[in-house]
Amino acid sequence: APPECPFCGEAAGPELEEHVRARHGHLLGAPGTDTGDDEELYECPMCSLTCTNIQILEEHVDLHLEEHSFSEGGNIRDLELAQQLQTEEDERQRSEEEKREREEFKKLQRQYGLDNSGGFKQQFLRNMEREVDRGRMQPFEYHKRKADMMESLASGIDDGKTKTSGVIEALCKYYQNENKDVRRVWLSAGVDHFHSSLGDRGWGCGYRNFQMLLSSLLQNSFYNECLRDTTLIPSIPKIQSMIEDAWREGFDPHGASHFNKRLHGSKAWIGACEIYSLLTSLRIKCQIIDFHKPTGPMGTHPRLFEWILHYYSTDNEGGAKVVCTSKPPIYLQHQGHSRTVVGIEEKKNKSLCLLLFDPGCSSQEMQKLLKQNSDGTGLKLLRKFVGSLKEKQYQIVAVDGVLSLEEKAARCRASQVLTSEKIP
Repeated sequence: APPECPFCGEAAGPELEEHVRARHGHLLGAPGTDTGDDEELYECPMCSLTCTNIQILEEHVDLHLEEHSFSEGGNIRDLELAQQLQTEEDERQRSEEEKREREEFKKLQRQYGLDNSGGFKQQFLRNMEREVDRGRMQPFEYHKRKADMMESLASGIDDGKTKTSGVIEALCKYYQNENKDVRRVWLSAGVDHFHSSLGDRGWGCGYRNFQMLLSSLLQNSFYNECLRDTTLIPSIPKIQSMIEDAWREGFDPHGASHFNKRLHGSKAWIGACEIYSLLTSLRIKCQIIDFHKPTGPMGTHPRLFEWILHYYSTDNEGGAKVVCTSKPPIYLQHQGHSRTVVGIEEKKNKSLCLLLFDPGCSSQEMQKLLKQNSDGTGLKLLRKFVGSLKEKQYQIVAVDGVLSLEEKAARCRASQVLTSEKIP
């Protein structure tokens, strides 16, 4: 309510002082003037209004105090309301953030196969049932493939239905006759290509690349001793069990805890650390090299290409254009996918080009490379130039020998601290 006049009680609003002087000036003396008699004057300490009566001054000051109290109380209420609204907004944002985090966590669990939705067997059966429902598979074929899959799972041996052999040999013949722009080429030892199937599509690339690497090691007598218990290519569920065995031996406890020490029966993605642990548990000497940041313009990794060139060309520096080395292929990992390096080209302009086996490439496409009269167009499936590999980070697992039992034990202890070497 507007302040009232202390003399007549009329609401005067902001013009209180002017109202008092105009209507009741005979009771007041102007500030700084003489009233003409000996009457004592009283000045308001808050607005300097001068009163001739002490009671009038007290009432006048009380009005000031009431107005101030009202204003201050309103400010306190406004502050309390603002704090309450801010608290409610903070709680709402926190609740939404927690909800987003839960949804993102569930999404990551699904993406990396850690959502308890089943593994290879369950996905294989579900995908075949969809194929039957869509008319793309006959019921008799469904039952036959189911029986084959169950037999493969029982034996722990891959059924070989996604395998393509002989590509490295076909590449050797092709490069012998290629005269366009390849100055030299180094190829790995023989390796079979494996691609993802109905049971592991979307998550099985790491396992398929291990199968490729193992297929090359099994063809090399140098590794016979450490692979005497693994003479055939294991199925994906078997590989999962083999990695769990490596964890139980003590390899990479930090990585094992990430998967809750369990892979079998899941669609969990694996990477370079799991491949390293598995190979080392088999007494296969290998190392992880971490290219943790780009080393060239536009986010490229020329140091990665140089390292792979050195790997294949060491001990193979002869003058031949095509060098079919005894080196095993290289496991190549980046965020969300992995592939297998089976060779490297050096162009006449000195640029380098990797040759990669991709588990996402079908057998039908790979078999096109087996034609002896190929014009080289199929090599687009394999070739990756420096400008094609622009992920933020790459890791490779490279095999370079056999471990003694003592060396295996030492590497097991070391893996509990650090398993990779970073390239600066």
